[in-house]
Amino acid sequence: MSAVESLVPVTDAPAQSFEIRPLDGGLGAELVGLDLSRPLSPQDFARVHGAHLEHKLLIFRDQRITPAQQVAFSRRFGELQIHVLKQFQLAGQPEVFVISNIVENGQPVGLGDAGKFWHSDLSYKEVPSLGSMLYAQELPEEGGDTLFADQQRAYETLPEALRRAIEGKCAVHSYTARYDDEVFEGIRRPQLSAEQLAEVRTVEHPVVRTHPETGRKGLFVNENFTTHIVDVPEEESRQILAELFAHSARSEFVYRHQWQPNDLLFWDNRSLIHLATGCPNHLRRRMHRTTIQGDAPF
Repeated sequence: MSAVESLVPVTDAPAQSFEIRPLDGGLGAELVGLDLSRPLSPQDFARVHGAHLEHKLLIFRDQRITPAQQVAFSRRFGELQIHVLKQFQLAGQPEVFVISNIVENGQPVGLGDAGKFWHSDLSYKEVPSLGSMLYAQELPEEGGDTLFADQQRAYETLPEALRRAIEGKCAVHSYTARYDDEVFEGIRRPQLSAEQLAEVRTVEHPVVRTHPETGRKGLFVNENFTTHIVDVPEEESRQILAELFAHSARSEFVYRHQWQPNDLLFWDNRSLIHLATGCPNHLRRRMHRTTIQGDAPF
């Protein structure tokens, strides 16, 4: 029994009738007819889990769920991770991290600049994220799209010389690498305390990781958190990473999600990177994110 399967509670919940519709382009699938406000039967959960492994990104349309229901569904896949910026936790539900450009009384209600560089959520942790769920609360009338790039396809199409250059290599990931570059409406991110900095010490991960459930290999570096390749001269490391970053976000690997009201997205951080495209500052955007702990990369 896998770690995920062991988390599936015994339940007599009735099965639901729903379709799994793969998106054009080979990345992502839309699940049509599934109601996440209802408990999932073991059979339905197994279908969702299998679809997540196959398609890497799942889109659940028109969901009407509470924060507690989002947390409960997320926990079916594993232990949840709490973001270091605890001031942006949802009140009463610390597992929910608020991502928002809304400012009230001069203070942001959530992290307003999240995701403007390509990244995999929490790659800077010793045990990074398995996946993230992002639930739309308020959407702008324009903008606000999210891009996803398939890092397994990126690895499989690497030029041979670049593949040889990274074989067996590890890279350093740091939460603070571009922390000061991220400013929203003139408001800088909050200064991290000594305790918070201790939560996000730099870590090393393989440049190419093996997916623990499917066995497929994929790139595991990103422009937001990866600083350098270990045991490689600085200039050479910088050049290799620049080539990897450019290759990893090629258009043929990318799906652009245009959000609809009450969308919930669930993506695999072990095989995808993503990027928030932003929206005009005067248009409100608010999202609720839960993040599921994964395994140490290998």
